Amino acid sequence: MTQIPDSTALMGPPSSAPLQNRYTRMIGIAHPVVQEGMGPFNTARLAAAVSNAGGLGTVSVPGTDGDLRAAGRLLRSYVDQCAQLTDGPFAVNIPVGHRKDGRIATFSRVYLDEVLTARRADEKLARQLRIITTSAGFPHGLTDELHSEGIIHQHKVGSTRHAIKAAEAGVDVVIAAGFEMGGHAPTSGMHSLVLLPNIIERIDTPVLLSGGVRNGRGLAAALCLGADGVALGSRFAASTDNADWHPAYAEALLDAGEGSDMVINGVFGPCRVLRNEASEGFAAGGSATSAEKIEAMRRAQIDGDVRHGLVLMGQVASGIEDLITVSDFVPRMAVEARQILAATAARQWGDREGG
Repeated sequence: MTQIPDSTALMGPPSSAPLQNRYTRMIGIAHPVVQEGMGPFNTARLAAAVSNAGGLGTVSVPGTDGDLRAAGRLLRSYVDQCAQLTDGPFAVNIPVGHRKDGRIATFSRVYLDEVLTARRADEKLARQLRIITTSAGFPHGLTDELHSEGIIHQHKVGSTRHAIKAAEAGVDVVIAAGFEMGGHAPTSGMHSLVLLPNIIERIDTPVLLSGGVRNGRGLAAALCLGADGVALGSRFAASTDNADWHPAYAEALLDAGEGSDMVINGVFGPCRVLRNEASEGFAAGGSATSAEKIEAMRRAQIDGDVRHGLVLMGQVASGIEDLITVSDFVPRMAVEARQILAATAARQWGDREGG
């Protein structure tokens, strides 16, 4: 596990934070609340808002198609924008894939090199951009490379087998991705309530839960199951701070109910989206290219066409009824979780005393 001195954190967690643990101390944040990678969309301003609120914001990559060099420069602009808007630590999420010769996929390498170059050129940025999250494939050989750069490596998995493999490779943090999550979901089909305990019982590495959490109650439940924190996507997508996305996207999440989602074959495997004309069409057609799917995702996010575009969202959207303000939501979520945990312990202790 990479060790980064506390002095590198520009925003240390306050002593009054209600839920400090090994994860918050490792990252240098106040609350064990992480904003998920939410590509292929711009999340720079949202990431900064989450980091300013005491959580960990994440800058997302633009996509895996088109002119990758131009996409790399675009990612650099996202990183610079986020760094200008926060003094706190933040992450970049990079999907990884591999070529037939075993080397990392070109798009992954382009994005990774862009991030590493940016950090080497700017000491302040290097102190902020302390975490890289990998997803969508196993990051063969990347952990040692990231550690040599002083970077904390988080990796998202969808099965216990992959969690063990990641821990054995030296990954610092494992993100357990439950099948109910929005966007690209694990091929294992394992849901959070089953997957998280399975992973917790097999590895000692800090674990975050992604999928099915939208408030302090979900955070408390994850902590009870042994997680060190949670990563949220859909909940942060429906926020006033998500100003880079078309407002219709958030409205679609607010309007979603139970059964409004479906799973299609996405770019990296199963992908949970809003059930609409676009997703029904992709599910029925079966021959669309990755570029066509990414373009449909952008159509919803940029143009606000939530009927003919793909709206990535988790099942948790069925319980989202309002737009949040991140600066209020993140600390309130931690306080709510702490209160629920304390009340639960008090009830259990009272039952024992009374018995």
